Amino acid sequence: MKKKQKMLLGGLAALVLIGLACAGTAYYLLLASQFHPSKTSYIYIDRDDNIDSVCHKLKTQGKAASLSGFKLLARYREYGQHIRTGRYAIRPADNAYHVFSRLYRGYQEPMNLTIGSVRTLDRLARNVGKQLMIDSAEIASLLNDTMLIRQWGYQKETLPCLFIPDTYQVYWDISAEQFVERMQKEHSRFWNEERKQKAQAAGMTPEEVCTLASIVEEETNNNAEKPTVAGLYINRLHKDMPLQADPTVKFALQDFQLKRISNKHLTVDSPYNTYRNIGLPPGPIRIPTPVGIDAVLNYEKHDYIYMCAKEDFSGTHNFASNYTEHMKNARKYWKALNERKIFK
Repeated sequence: MKKKQKMLLGGLAALVLIGLACAGTAYYLLLASQFHPSKTSYIYIDRDDNIDSVCHKLKTQGKAASLSGFKLLARYREYGQHIRTGRYAIRPADNAYHVFSRLYRGYQEPMNLTIGSVRTLDRLARNVGKQLMIDSAEIASLLNDTMLIRQWGYQKETLPCLFIPDTYQVYWDISAEQFVERMQKEHSRFWNEERKQKAQAAGMTPEEVCTLASIVEEETNNNAEKPTVAGLYINRLHKDMPLQADPTVKFALQDFQLKRISNKHLTVDSPYNTYRNIGLPPGPIRIPTPVGIDAVLNYEKHDYIYMCAKEDFSGTHNFASNYTEHMKNARKYWKALNERKIFK
């Protein structure tokens, strides 16, 4: 009897030890710290990823000591058939259970998407494509779809007005359609009642404000000078004078490297050539920034109708209210260009 009891107790002890060992192993594999990046790192899972490539990213970017627990959970939950795209955080001291749960449930981290003040929609598509999972071709296709553009309330020429340069938090795997929807919401948020009323007071639509703002921003990088430049062009519009803005000629020629506009450039047959056409061009010549838009909405009231780059190449301008004074400023600038041997 005593021998049987000893055997029973020994068996129970062995089972307890085995249970403890299993529990310890399970704790180590699933709940113990397995990921050791020096700071929070991120893995990007796209449409082409499979279980092997996900594990490789966890190993390299997540500095995983062991992926045994992750792989165990992946097999049990059939993760290979339910891989979710996105940008996922891997934090120092993360365990396999938390990382797996994050990826399996699609609990991704938002990222900062920067919309820049670029000159063309193709450039915008390339810049956005570099930041998000969607390919630039997907975005470009959407932005060139005439029917969609009309549904959004724009024409091809005015579509740049939709985008407000800023940094936005989005999910990395946002679709091209969701991207445009987000930009529409941000556009509506930016164009509040106060801005709409200022545009109306200036006798302009938001699209016209954006178009003029794009010209102003091509003319000067000096934020303090932008309301002055905007006021000059508004004076010209009110007088039915051609804007004669050199940046519009560069846009018409699609030659943004030109430093000196000559008479031969002014003959280009384009609705964007504001030397040949009175009024605003059909749309923006770049995506204007909020600073540029607000410079137009809060334009400076003065009597200037001429401007010329300063001869010191400071990026600012000399302004004039009559042609005689303007030609004095122009000659000083031409002389400076010739001295620097800038002929085109």
